[in-house]
Amino acid sequence: MHQYLIELSKYFILIFMLLYMLVSICYFGVRSDGARRAVYAFQRIFMLFMQFSCFLTLTLVSQDYRYLVFFTMIQFFIFGMIFLVTICFDKADGYLLNHMCMLLGIGLCMIARLSGIGTQTRFLASKALRQYVIAAVSLFIAMLVAYLFLKLNFLRKLSLLYAAAGIALLSAVLVLGSVTHGSKISYTLFGITFQPSEFVKIIFVFFLASALWKKASFGRVFLTAAAAGLHVVILTVSRDLGSAVIFFVAFVIIVFAASGNFIYPLLGILGGGAASYAAYRIFDHVRVRVLAWWDPWTYIDDQGYQVTQSLFAVGSGNWFGMGLLKGNPKAIPFVEVDMIFSSICEEMGVLFGICVIMICIFCFLEIVMISLKTEDMFYRLIAFGIGAVYIFQVFLTIGGGIKFIPLTGITLPFVSYGGSSVMTSMLMFFIVQAIHIRYREQEINIRQKPEEQPQEEELQEASDDDPSQAERQETHDDPAQEELQEASGQPREEKMQEASDQTQEKEIQAAEEQDGGTEEQIQQNCDQG
Repeated sequence: MHQYLIELSKYFILIFMLLYMLVSICYFGVRSDGARRAVYAFQRIFMLFMQFSCFLTLTLVSQDYRYLVFFTMIQFFIFGMIFLVTICFDKADGYLLNHMCMLLGIGLCMIARLSGIGTQTRFLASKALRQYVIAAVSLFIAMLVAYLFLKLNFLRKLSLLYAAAGIALLSAVLVLGSVTHGSKISYTLFGITFQPSEFVKIIFVFFLASALWKKASFGRVFLTAAAAGLHVVILTVSRDLGSAVIFFVAFVIIVFAASGNFIYPLLGILGGGAASYAAYRIFDHVRVRVLAWWDPWTYIDDQGYQVTQSLFAVGSGNWFGMGLLKGNPKAIPFVEVDMIFSSICEEMGVLFGICVIMICIFCFLEIVMISLKTEDMFYRLIAFGIGAVYIFQVFLTIGGGIKFIPLTGITLPFVSYGGSSVMTSMLMFFIVQAIHIRYREQEINIRQKPEEQPQEEELQEASDDDPSQAERQETHDDPAQEELQEASGQPREEKMQEASDQTQEKEIQAAEEQDGGTEEQIQQNCDQG
C-alpha cells in the first residue's frame, strides 16, 4: 500500500497542477470581480493540494517527517503573505499574487528535496530554510517598497540619480567583488553575500523610464543609450554576460515602447549580433559555453557535462516524471541555481515543467496588461520593462537548460536557489502591484465622480462670462421648478413653447394697438384742419 501511494502521488501532483492551470486559463474569460475572486479561491485550493501532495511524497519516501513540518511553515508563509497583501493593499492583483506564491512553493519544495532535510542540525543549516528566511524578509521589504512607490510622486525626476547609482554599484563589484565561476558578480558585506547586478536591474528600468517617459526623441535616446551602454560594458568586463544581455534587451524593449519606432529594435538586433560575435572572439569562457551548447556530446566529460546531464534528466522524466526522490538530479552541477527546471522535469514530469513555463508566461501577460491599462507613461514603461526583464530571464534559464541557447548562469525567478534572485523578483512583482493599485484607484475615482460636476463647471464658466445667464441657468436647473412642471403633467419643452407663443402674441397686440392709436390721431388732426 505504501508503494502504491508513492507511485500514485506523482499523478496527483500533476492533476492538481493541471487543475490550477485550467482555472488560470479561465481567468482570461471572466470580467466581473466576483468571478475573479472565485478564480483566486480555486487557484489557492489547488495550490495547497498540489504542494501537500509534493511534501507528503517526500515524507513517505524518505520517512522523514520534517518535510511535513517544512510544508506547514511554507503554507503559513504563503497564505500569511496573501492575507497581509490583501489587508494592506486591498486592490492588489490576486492573479499575479497567486502565481508568485505558486512559483515560490515549487521552488522551496525542490530546494528542500535537493538540499535534503536530514537531521535537525542539517535542517537548520539547509539551503531550503535559508531560502525560506530570505523569502520572508523579502516580503516585508517588497511591501515597504510598494507602499513608498504609491506615496512618492517625484520618482520620475531622478533619472541622473538612477544612472549614477547603477554605474556605481556595478563598478564597486568590478573592483571589490569576488569571483564566482569565472565572473565577478557577488560582493560580501557584513558577512552577507549578494549580487548587486540583480538589484541594479530594477534601478536600470527606473532610469530608462524616467529618461524616456516625457519624450523619446533621437537625441534623448542617444544620451540614454550612452548611459545604458556604460552599464553593459561594466557587466561585460566583469564577465557577467548573462546580466549584460538582460540589460541590453531591457533597453531595446523600453526604447521601443516609449518611441514606437521599429528602427530601434532592428538596430538592437544588429548591435546585439555584433556584440555577441565580439564576446565570442574576446572571452574564453564564452567560447567554451558556445562549444558546450553546439556539440555537448563531444565534450561530455568536460565543458559539455552540465548540459548533457541536464538533457539526461529531462529525457528520463518523460511526461509524468520519475517521482520525487526517485531521480538523480544531483548529478547536474549547480542544479539548485542553474538547472532547477531540469530537476523539475526529471522528477515531476515534462507536463509539469510545461505548466511551470505557462505560469511564467501568464505572469508576463498580466504584467503587460497592467502596463497597457496604465495611462501614465512613466509607470507604463516601468511595468513593461519589468515584464521584459522577467520573461527574458525565464527564457535564458530554461533555454540554457534544454540546450535551446548557450548557458548564461541566470536563475529562474522565485524557483532557483539564491537570495538576491528571490528578493529582486519579489521587489519587481510588488512594484508592478503598486502600479496596478494606482491604476485601480484612479479607475474607481473616475467611476465615483458625481454627474453634477460637469454641470457645476458649465455653470461656473457661464457665471464668469455672463452673470445673468448664470442666474437663468440656475433658475432653469432649479429642482423645485422641475418638480412643479412634473406635477402639472406638462413637459418642460411644451411649457417653454407656450410661453414663447404667448410672448409673441402680446408683442403683436401691442404693436397693433400702437398702430391703431397713430391712425386715429392722424384722422383727428385732419378733421381739425
